[in-house]
Amino acid sequence: MTEPAAVLKREFVYILYYFEIQFRQIWLYWILGILIGSFISCFAKNRIHGIFAGMRDRKLGLFGIIPACLLGIASPLCMYGTIPIAASFRRQGMREDWLAAFMMASVLLNPQLIIYSAALGTGALAVRVVSSFACGAAAGLLVFLFFRGREFFDFSVFEGKTGEPGSRDTHPNLLVRYLLNVWRNVKATGPYFFLGILLSALFQRYVPQELMTRAFGGNKAWGVLMAATVGVPLYACGGGTIPLLQEWLAQGMSLGSAAAFMITGPATKITNLGALKIVLGFRRFLLYLAFVMLFSLLSGLLINL
Repeated sequence: MTEPAAVLKREFVYILYYFEIQFRQIWLYWILGILIGSFISCFAKNRIHGIFAGMRDRKLGLFGIIPACLLGIASPLCMYGTIPIAASFRRQGMREDWLAAFMMASVLLNPQLIIYSAALGTGALAVRVVSSFACGAAAGLLVFLFFRGREFFDFSVFEGKTGEPGSRDTHPNLLVRYLLNVWRNVKATGPYFFLGILLSALFQRYVPQELMTRAFGGNKAWGVLMAATVGVPLYACGGGTIPLLQEWLAQGMSLGSAAAFMITGPATKITNLGALKIVLGFRRFLLYLAFVMLFSLLSGLLINL
């Protein structure tokens, strides 16, 4: 065997070894996330949205932001699915600050991603849940303070449309309906999940641990800023970033830096930005981006302290 071929074979064996280790550490969380997420999507989604719609008749005031955030986290829909429902809520008289809290929390977290994130350890999982809730609450509070009596969202594109968007979970047999949802979930998340594991294996093999520690470790503001910035281009799917975060945390990334990444990533994901631009307009869209970056930086610094 020639020298280049031997080197390539050796590197392939190393990467396959790291890939197998990472896969064995995380695959169960991926499967559990899919099974639980599909169950909620099939059998609890309408109940969650019904509870939120019923809040409009209660005089909760500003405190309605709290259940709005919790229901946003519980909702299994992506942002393109959430926005038409939010438009429906608005037509029914829902408050703007409650809508902002619900949508912001829904962008950042869902039940399936909570299960995935358990692979990062209890500390990182707690940070993700609390920071997502706090970000949703902060969004609702800011809309209440600065847009009281004014419209923050523009749902005019949905005028003339009634009800919630159509669902593919319509098979009359409940078991078949659930299994079809599970299969769609596997197809949607699987490629990103395995790509994330591959990238993690490459990081383990070729990126020195000292470099990761210098970039993301410690309590330095620079590490939090780097993580928040990296979250913008790298985040394609929540499940796909879990292997990367797991490896980065093992190599010295601070919890504050991880929190910044976990906020900016989903909040600036291209598909989410495209959906939000539809209902925010250019000026409020820029305000949204500034809010996300500032909140992620402050959260990361506070967690590190």
